[in-house]
Amino acid sequence: MNIVGIDFGLSKVGIAIATSKLAEPMKVLRYKDVKTLCTEIKKICEKEGVEKIIVGISEGQMAQKTKEFIEELKKQVNIPILEFDETLSTYDAQRLSIESGMNRRKRHEMEDAIAASVMLQNYLDAN
Repeated sequence: MNIVGIDFGLSKVGIAIATSKLAEPMKVLRYKDVKTLCTEIKKICEKEGVEKIIVGISEGQMAQKTKEFIEELKKQVNIPILEFDETLSTYDAQRLSIESGMNRRKRHEMEDAIAASVMLQNYLDAN
């Protein structure tokens, strides 16, 4: 089952994919409006044959913004969308990318995709 993981942010979104029991970072999407972002995610899902989307949910005000994003995404895709706790996924992504020897620029470019990958891997491990 192909699963996409999404780490939602206010100006950029990390995308990860799992085609087996391992999640891997895919890309970072920068956006200005949520509808356009959802269209891009829909294209990725169609191209990759995605059967499920996992969206990381944090705490507080950002959790509400993420839920609004999920509602918009549901209007555009006919794929199950689940919420999953992403607490500390960005911290873990930073630690893992440093430990792997990734240079600072590459870490900064891919940080959100790596965070999405960490969150998606946690989901896969829990299920």
